[in-house]
Amino acid sequence: MFHIVLVEPEIPPNTGNIARLCAGSQSVLHLIEPLGFSIDDKQLKRAGLDYWHLLDVRVHESWSAFQKVHGGSKMYFLSTKGNKSYHQITYEEGDFFVFGKETKGLPDWMLEEHKENVIRIPLVASARSLNLSNAVSVVLYEALRQKDFPAMI
Repeated sequence: MFHIVLVEPEIPPNTGNIARLCAGSQSVLHLIEPLGFSIDDKQLKRAGLDYWHLLDVRVHESWSAFQKVHGGSKMYFLSTKGNKSYHQITYEEGDFFVFGKETKGLPDWMLEEHKENVIRIPLVASARSLNLSNAVSVVLYEALRQKDFPAMI
């Protein structure tokens, strides 16, 4: 239904938690290399628990390789630099949500290139950002809510 894109994720437990979220929501997980861990990392597997058989995960060797396959798709880029809040968007099946690495977020060039689709999760001014897996959960569940949680009980 939806696609979660992690650009160069660094922390295995975050990616494992996101993998579990994707498995439970029938969302596709895209991992853009380089990754900060091995895909068979013990912490990654532990965080995803026994949901790996339910997961559609696709690894792309670079952003440009990902773009060659999915460049024409509707994408939203999550950043604290966005002007529009995630809840102000009407999502459609097949939309992609793009998240950056834990320590730096998405690169400025990517945000500039897609500035009309950069969205944010509101936070108090003194907070830098949410944990990556929490941010993915917030946005994905808003999109699923808008679609009345299809195929979910």
